[in-house]
Amino acid sequence: GTALDSRSIDMLVVLRSVKSAYSRVRHMGTAIKVELHSHTRDDPDDAIRHSALELVDRALALGFGALAITLHDRYFGDPDVIACARGRGLTLIPAVELTIEGRHILLVHFPAAAGQVVGFDGLRRLKQDHPAGLVIAPHPWFPLGRSLGERLMEQHATLWDAVEINGFYTRTLDFNRRAWQWARRRGLPLVGNCDVHQLDQLGTTFSMVDVEGDATADAVCAAIRGGRVRVESRPLSHVRAAQIAARALVAKFLSRPQ
Repeated sequence: GTALDSRSIDMLVVLRSVKSAYSRVRHMGTAIKVELHSHTRDDPDDAIRHSALELVDRALALGFGALAITLHDRYFGDPDVIACARGRGLTLIPAVELTIEGRHILLVHFPAAAGQVVGFDGLRRLKQDHPAGLVIAPHPWFPLGRSLGERLMEQHATLWDAVEINGFYTRTLDFNRRAWQWARRRGLPLVGNCDVHQLDQLGTTFSMVDVEGDATADAVCAAIRGGRVRVESRPLSHVRAAQIAARALVAKFLSRPQ
């Protein structure tokens, strides 16, 4: 009768609610800590002290589940390092920080040919040919570091899969604010990165990514592209920011040809 139908409907609602709650809890359990902008001593542009394996060690110690090494204009996809990281539970995603028209762009989970891309038209073709990869705009409104800036961000807006929130900021000096606003206006995901040049930079800003299934490179990139990512970040103290900047300037000076 009507009472039985009503009870059945109530039970169905309860079951669906339980299933939905279980699904959310299970999904939350797949969130992994991710850094997609880091450098090692293999970088051709900067004098960096740590090796790729030392960076892997540090990432594992801090609980990261995925990492990309993004050398300047040199693709990193060393199969031995990737296999070593995988065996210890860290997904190391091949990547490069490429200079295009004098500006830096992160190319994550593309083949090695990504390191030879020329121009924004070439980047567009790469993205069309390899849709699983991520094109990320790093530190786009920072005044230094070959950042893209307003004009190129707008001109090539359809290229970006995500926009970076960079870990180099303090409570009173933060060049990320425009990136937050621009990405939200465009409906693009934000990713947190530290642009690691010094090992102790890692971990103040990062992404928590909700992957489906195993944390493969495909799964991490698909989750970010789908917006299943949130930025976790804390500002640097002024003293800490000054220390990082001073070390970077010394390293840059020492790396100059004599």
